[in-house]
Amino acid sequence: MDPMDADPDDGRTETANQRADRNWSELLQELRVSQTGTQILTGFLLTIPFQQRFATLDTYERNLYLVLVLLAVLATALLLTPVPLHRVLFRRHLKPQLVEWGNRFARVGLFVLALVLAGGAMLLFDVVLGRTAGLLVGVSSLVVLLGFWWVLPQVIGRRTDRSATTQRPPGSRHTSR
Repeated sequence: MDPMDADPDDGRTETANQRADRNWSELLQELRVSQTGTQILTGFLLTIPFQQRFATLDTYERNLYLVLVLLAVLATALLLTPVPLHRVLFRRHLKPQLVEWGNRFARVGLFVLALVLAGGAMLLFDVVLGRTAGLLVGVSSLVVLLGFWWVLPQVIGRRTDRSATTQRPPGSRHTSR
């Protein structure tokens, strides 16, 4: 392998440092989208107890609400963590590790965000239409979110890997990045 190219089989000519910089930039772009939405959602959840109708929630709805607030704060924290990691690790030549850990925090943060979104839909439908509707919509929402955010990318990745394997000449390498 040419030391100037981090992975010669992917069609890019970049060093390992250039790859880490590109991956970090891509991660930051993705986080900008999710961070903003998550922060707005968390802020909105924090205002709900100050609404008059909050007093009419039953114990189940109040407990669900409190769990959603905790999950929203956790999702916000997870999705923001790559930023302070970067500040603390800045200029320490740890960009590959920063990308790796930032990716982990982003993935877990998105999973927790899916729980908040599904739980929010569950709470809303519970208050408006009743417990059964709330549970049905909450579970359905979680299934859809996990389907789009986890299952679909896995399926696309596997299909792409299989088609790349059948199109490569024997003996060539393939790694996905």
